Amino acid sequence: MSSLLALAAQPEAWAALATLVVMEVVLGIDNLVFLSIITNKLPEERRASARYVGLALALVMRLALLFTITVIIGLTAPVATLYGHGFSWRDIILIGGGLFLVYKATREIHESVDPHEGEAGPVKAAGFAGVIVQIIVVDLVFSLDSIITAVGMTEHLPIMVVSVIFAIALMVAAAGPLAAFIEANPTVVMLALSFLLMIGTVLIADGFGFHVPKGYIYAAMAFSVLVEALNMLVRRRRRSAR
Repeated sequence: MSSLLALAAQPEAWAALATLVVMEVVLGIDNLVFLSIITNKLPEERRASARYVGLALALVMRLALLFTITVIIGLTAPVATLYGHGFSWRDIILIGGGLFLVYKATREIHESVDPHEGEAGPVKAAGFAGVIVQIIVVDLVFSLDSIITAVGMTEHLPIMVVSVIFAIALMVAAAGPLAAFIEANPTVVMLALSFLLMIGTVLIADGFGFHVPKGYIYAAMAFSVLVEALNMLVRRRRRSAR
């Protein structure tokens, strides 16, 4: 207890906490976009519970990873070599998660452009359990990336725990409105799927040792969102002018 009070009295600890919260929220955007898209495929009455289950799993997974920091650090050590390049467990998980996101985004885009005949409504064959499994897979990838970032920024476990809890709380608050917005705007769905496709590609590249600065990724996403917002404004004014 005394150590926690001593930590709370340090200005640099609060600065590290604020920085980590911002980083966790930014890194959680990718997870939240996928969560909104995949849960919108469920019947409306089950979407909220699926979002809460998904975010609760993300919280549990990140806290569990935090309390096994030595294991996390070990995941960055090479375990296999291919054509002279060493791959760690982190690289393998990123490549696998990236491939899954590319597959999922490509499939969703195909279904949006050329929907299968005979399918009606948002319910898919996977159902609630299938959606939760997909959320777990993506949570694992993004949680690992998030925790490795946190470990690299501070050595104080309480700061990491508080930042993760606070970031997940913000994601819980934003999940419902984001999912409703995506559902109400079909063009935004396609934009979000293209984000997932880009994120999956970046994860694969990162797994193979080609690091793309996240600032470039989020700058591209922000620019795309701005363009889409302008398009929505133009469409709304045209409808009101009729």
